[in-house]
Amino acid sequence: MTRTSRLALTALLMCAPALLLAHGVAARDAGFIEQAAGVHFWPYAYLGAKHMVTGYDHLLFLAGVIFFLYRVRDVALYASLFAVGHSLTLLGSVLGGWRADAHLVDALIGLSVVYKAFENLGGLRELGLRIDARWAVLVFGLAHGLGLATKLQDLSLSRDGLLTNMIGFNLGVELGQLAALTVMVLLFTLWRATGSFTRHARLANTLLMVAGFVLCGYQLAGYGQT
Repeated sequence: MTRTSRLALTALLMCAPALLLAHGVAARDAGFIEQAAGVHFWPYAYLGAKHMVTGYDHLLFLAGVIFFLYRVRDVALYASLFAVGHSLTLLGSVLGGWRADAHLVDALIGLSVVYKAFENLGGLRELGLRIDARWAVLVFGLAHGLGLATKLQDLSLSRDGLLTNMIGFNLGVELGQLAALTVMVLLFTLWRATGSFTRHARLANTLLMVAGFVLCGYQLAGYGQT
């Protein structure tokens, strides 16, 4: 392992506690949600945006998705597919009362990061698999939306104004995703202009896989204790 690899792995392990808490709802935010009754569109939109820009699991997956996307229209296409999937399960689960085990859903979210990094490394090609990346992003978007829904369902959500509030929350999630993607695209563009992108692309995706396995393993351990 090179010195750069060791430093990168060390940094990832130092960030592990934050990664493991990636899909939680902060205590203060949870308190607001449980006490709020009636329509609170913009506060919920703020919470949705906050969740996206601080959700390491979402950001890791999106980083994997856009890693080798060079055209803005391709980034927009994949981001839209992820948003559609995310919105369907978030709104459907909360409003329709669909429930799933939070640990298993979050473990699947961790595996979505692993999958995308594995695909970037050429793993699917080596296995002779042909999976449309667009469908994969849409399907994993469904999982990411369901993951957030399980956290909201653990709170005492008021039915008064719930539809409007969830629409606001979802709008915030999409605005947060747009902001996060804008920053990531800019950073990737700057990185690609240097020689280190080609040299370290494989290492970066390997670290994405490690992060995904950490997220998945932690959630499976939690599931085993329930």
